[in-house]
Amino acid sequence: MATRVEAVPEQRTSRTDTRGQAKVSPVAWEPHAEMDLVDWLQQGKRLGSIGRGAAWWIGDWVNYGNAKFGEKYTRASRTTGYDIQSLMNMAYVASRFEVSRRRENLSWSHHAEVAALPPEQQGHWLELAARNRMSVRRLRDELRALRARRAAAENESEQVTAAVAVVEAPTDQAVAEPVCPRCGYHLEQAEQ
Repeated sequence: MATRVEAVPEQRTSRTDTRGQAKVSPVAWEPHAEMDLVDWLQQGKRLGSIGRGAAWWIGDWVNYGNAKFGEKYTRASRTTGYDIQSLMNMAYVASRFEVSRRRENLSWSHHAEVAALPPEQQGHWLELAARNRMSVRRLRDELRALRARRAAAENESEQVTAAVAVVEAPTDQAVAEPVCPRCGYHLEQAEQ
């Protein structure tokens, strides 16, 4: 005779399990009943964690699908409801950061701002953003200012190089009229 074992529902022993306290849909969060401050805060932590992680998860998911099945952005778009460009952005950022280099104390958007940089510069800027509690906008502004300074310095360097080349290059006039190398006096004028 077989003994029948019935599953006993797991009892909630911790206030951190708040999944059953609210209904979540693509357009709403609705509590099932009144909740106290602690439960409400736990719900907020859970929602925040989901929100901060979603772009990473989707980017990793798209990259997995691309590696395993080939580029499937159209299908991924239909499946997730995200447009193709957003999926490409999420996949790109996820591909630029190994999981060990992703910083939980910064948003996906912080990482997106530095994704195009080499890994050592990414680390530098993310560390700076975390230490100084930079918003995404401030980080973006700092990076733009740095790029502008570099572009100005490069432009100035190009102008100096061009000016040196003009000074060093013989001109048509110099070939047509001999000039004193010390004072610039036109020698043909002296002959007249």
